[in-house]
Amino acid sequence: MVMATSASTAARTSLASVTLEVADPGDARRFYSAFGVDAYVGLRATSEAPSTGFRGFTLGLTVSGPATVDGFFGAAVDAGATVLKPAAKSLWGYSGVVRAPDGTIWKIATSAKKDTGPDTREIDEVVLLLGVEAVKVTRQFYADRGLTVAKSFGGKYVEFAAGPSSAVKLALYKRRALAKDLGVPVDGSGSHRIVLGGTADAFTDPDGFAWEAAAPPAPASS
Repeated sequence: MVMATSASTAARTSLASVTLEVADPGDARRFYSAFGVDAYVGLRATSEAPSTGFRGFTLGLTVSGPATVDGFFGAAVDAGATVLKPAAKSLWGYSGVVRAPDGTIWKIATSAKKDTGPDTREIDEVVLLLGVEAVKVTRQFYADRGLTVAKSFGGKYVEFAAGPSSAVKLALYKRRALAKDLGVPVDGSGSHRIVLGGTADAFTDPDGFAWEAAAPPAPASS
């Protein structure tokens, strides 16, 4: 494993790709195509490193309204996803959470609580939310590597500006709070089963998320 590099020697980077490590790339490719998110993630055969419990991250879809949440939610379930939280209204809008057959957790959400139109099947934004132990420490780690902080709420949440070559935005949240939001136990160990492609050198962040030098991936359906 490549250990975290100090800020003084780190190359400047930005998020270029997100690759999921899966047991069966063919099956995963069919699932993500049916779900409708195959353009946002790359897939490759899983490493031999063990992984148990919560993997420490989620991928989130932000869409225009409840009908579109229901559309993506239903497509994921029909393709084999497990429901962790049924789609429902909340204080912040309308959302649901599913676990893909490969184990990746996806949250589909909108800030709207009432439908103002039909299911558009359009995604406004995809966010990779990393659950970290110390938000301020990890925020500084990434800022030192060149990522621009777009939003920051103290030690609770940080969002970075999307890089020019990435379709996915990176954000940080407290690990325990993230697990609670997703409806899963916080405990987990081993491989995260996700690799982030950066525009600079390979490194591992303070919470063990691995980055590698990578070009933007081809869609998972190709």
